[in-house]
Amino acid sequence: MKITVMTEDEQIITLDVDPHETVENVKALLEVETRVSLRQQQLLYNGKEMGNAEKLSALGIKDQDLVMMVSNATSSTPANTLGFNPDGSAVNPAAFQQHVRNDSNMMTQLFQADPELAQVVLGNDLNKLQELLRERHRQRSILRRQQDEELELLYADPFDVEAQKKIEAAIRQKGIDDNWAAALEHNPEGFARVVMLYVDMEVNGVPLKAFVDSGAQSTIISKSCAERCGLLRLLDQRYKGVALGVGQSEILGRIHVAPIKIGNIFYPCSFVVLDSPNMEFLFGLDMLRKHQCMIDLKDNVLRVGGGEVAVPFLQEKDIPPRFLDEEKYSKQASSSGIAATSGQTDKKDSLLAGGQSSGITPGTPSDATQGADFEAKVAKLVELGFGRAAVIQALKFFDGNEEQAAGFLFGG
Repeated sequence: MKITVMTEDEQIITLDVDPHETVENVKALLEVETRVSLRQQQLLYNGKEMGNAEKLSALGIKDQDLVMMVSNATSSTPANTLGFNPDGSAVNPAAFQQHVRNDSNMMTQLFQADPELAQVVLGNDLNKLQELLRERHRQRSILRRQQDEELELLYADPFDVEAQKKIEAAIRQKGIDDNWAAALEHNPEGFARVVMLYVDMEVNGVPLKAFVDSGAQSTIISKSCAERCGLLRLLDQRYKGVALGVGQSEILGRIHVAPIKIGNIFYPCSFVVLDSPNMEFLFGLDMLRKHQCMIDLKDNVLRVGGGEVAVPFLQEKDIPPRFLDEEKYSKQASSSGIAATSGQTDKKDSLLAGGQSSGITPGTPSDATQGADFEAKVAKLVELGFGRAAVIQALKFFDGNEEQAAGFLFGG
């Protein structure tokens, strides 16, 4: 069919085109006829702009119809300034942004295909636009590489061992990707960070955010926190030791009893004092058991005294940012075992901080764990079926008390 094109300077051009031709191809023909760059052309039919990707028939253009061509002054930017760098960013981000904004058809398509990029194009942050263009380029590169690998495997020699390994790896990866996609749909909370359990308490009248950890054997307080609570004067240094793990922290001693306030009720509590700035106060299993506490995750409360008091666990916004610092917390969590310097330490296999465990290495034994009498006790307990190393360790923990060591071994 034939269409008539009228330019701004009233030049009349007749083109013989196919009804299914795209507007972009028509502009290419006009570029030859008028010497006006394709990028600078703007074609109008019935007063509406024609998009480059649209077909003439879809626009309702028929034989002998008239089309207007005007020069798009805002598109007069040289083509090289609208290009892209090797990393996918625009050579001239301002010119690229203006060019896309002025093409209404392109903006419509962009809002449908990539709303995030469309919003950035309409914004004023060119740095964000460049970063997003780079990200889109990386995504396209990864997709092309995956498609190339899939095509390569499709035509690979089925008897090639290396090709079979790659196919097996691709099948395994697809299973992982499918599992990840299913988790995103059905279990999205699994990708969120789990906030640890904290409650408001008062230690010796001083308000604190207490970290509740049923995986920690003992209740721990830092030296600085104990000093702030006025408890450092009660420190029993006979219980010194070293908390061993991936790192280590010094155990300064033990505070045998001090009042803590949970809700409106006071309870007696004992503490291991740790020289660690990253763990202020940890409410461990010893006091959880002693005061019959229940961690109620359904109602999101800590119940104390068999339910006589219920205090809510803190929301993330109420927890000091330093407590949520994962790097600091991981360092504290790794320093978890105790190497005792006296026989008067906790009588279990580990002191846990943050759910991490490490064995307790006994320190220097007392006089009660020496000589033939000690060996006789070891032999007697070994006859009961316990390992020699475990028996020796238990006897050292209990200063050679055979009955307490036996009760510990039977209870363990």
